[in-house]
Amino acid sequence: MSNLPIKEKLKKFTCIDECPVRNVLARFSGKWSMLVLCVLAENGATRFNVIAKAVPDISPKVLTETLKALEASGLISRKLYAEIPPRVEYSLTQLGLSLMPLLGSLITWSLDHFDEIVRGTQEK
Repeated sequence: MSNLPIKEKLKKFTCIDECPVRNVLARFSGKWSMLVLCVLAENGATRFNVIAKAVPDISPKVLTETLKALEASGLISRKLYAEIPPRVEYSLTQLGLSLMPLLGSLITWSLDHFDEIVRGTQEK
């Protein structure tokens, strides 16, 4: 870590539009995004209904919005097959795949510390 005063260290986070941390993390740190990314990482190319079954407490509208946001960020791709009825599959892009080891570490940490975190919220 640098020897800069705390005020200087935090300065890099104050320019909202240019802050890489805010802008990048906001793309996949929503309530549902990480779960959707994990489903795609485990299953490869996956249809909408399979994702919805894997995350049963997400509404179809919110799942659609989440998929669109992840696609717009370049983390997933959407492939439409010209069939009757049309078939759509979602999969991780190379960028999305590169994120998964980091999310895997976060998931491992979450599993290791779940009880502590839950206890901490119950003690308040």
